Amino acid sequence: MNASDRLVLVVDEWFDGHDRHTARSTLQVLDGRLIRIEAGDHGEALARQGWPVQRCAFLMPGLVDAHVHLFLDGATTDSNLRAAHLKLPLEALTETARGSARQALAHGVTRVRDGGDRHGINHQLREEACRSGSGMAQVRSVGLGIKRARRYGAFMAADVGDQESIRCSVQDLARANDEIKLILTGIIDFDAGAVTDEPQFTLDEARIVVEAAHAAGRKVMAHCSGLKGLAVAAGAGVDSIEHGFFMDRATLALMRDKDLAWTPTFCPVHFQWAHPEAAGWTARTVDHLRRILDAHAEHLLIAHRMGVRVLAGTDAGSMGVAHGSALFDEIDRFLEAGLPLAAVLRAATAEPRRHFGDPQARLAEGAMFDAVQLAASPFVDTRALRQPQRVWSPTAAPRAAA
Repeated sequence: MNASDRLVLVVDEWFDGHDRHTARSTLQVLDGRLIRIEAGDHGEALARQGWPVQRCAFLMPGLVDAHVHLFLDGATTDSNLRAAHLKLPLEALTETARGSARQALAHGVTRVRDGGDRHGINHQLREEACRSGSGMAQVRSVGLGIKRARRYGAFMAADVGDQESIRCSVQDLARANDEIKLILTGIIDFDAGAVTDEPQFTLDEARIVVEAAHAAGRKVMAHCSGLKGLAVAAGAGVDSIEHGFFMDRATLALMRDKDLAWTPTFCPVHFQWAHPEAAGWTARTVDHLRRILDAHAEHLLIAHRMGVRVLAGTDAGSMGVAHGSALFDEIDRFLEAGLPLAAVLRAATAEPRRHFGDPQARLAEGAMFDAVQLAASPFVDTRALRQPQRVWSPTAAPRAAA
């Protein structure tokens, strides 16, 4: 929205990031900021005062995807093409990232948290997205993470050694990173239906990461699955656990008590279950995938009932997980798990913003106007989420969605 813009929206129904409002309301926007919210329809009176007035069926905050990898193209499912992509020149990878950020915004995702890349592309996109008219979702950049040598995570993290090396690396990365990414475990062995490797860091080492990051004013997000890794992550007090497959109730209770967030990222596993031919999985492995997904859904519902902070993130860029549209698939998984829609929308709007430390996480007077207009209420038909009519991003001109 340009600095000189002003706008009145008369909405039939809206969601502020936490609560649903079913009575007609009038919202005034000036210089890209929401300056007034009034109950009722005041459109005609404000139009006489020279305010441009629009009417819409439903308004909500811009969506947030709390876990993506912008430089990866999730729509590509051929394993050879995906491997070749990683070898492309830096500028080609950067252009892919730009396209990913634009695609996210076109779907009403106004902010993403990039979960790491070793090239620094996410930092570059963070700066480019802030330019007016960029057409990109805003980027929270995790930059480069940390891992152990010869262990999983080379495409998004650098190797660290002893405890002093860990501390120094975190301090150095914190200068540019919005968060510190800790690669705590590897990926799931789907053939075995389990996480079969040991955590990359001990509890004491993970605590050093958290202490150094917090001392530098940064949060820690941990790539982690499996009971051993989850115990380390929660025990060390990382600020968010990413993926978190094979979760258990005891870990969730500890996360609740420490106010640690969980980003479950159903999408990559669900895609491989739904399209086993893409990865060449056998029927036995497909059974493992279904069991893993069912247990993940069960623990997500437990987390919701226990009051654990949950963030919606897709791991977009993974095989079959397209930027932008994947967030609606993730929302569907949350709903299938039994969460009410209001809780799911909180996880995809205000909760990640609150986790990121935004001073205004909801649509409220004084907040930057970061919003999506829908043709119908998703509380009536969730399919309305997939077809945004208009998207407002704080540093971009309002645009009609493709």
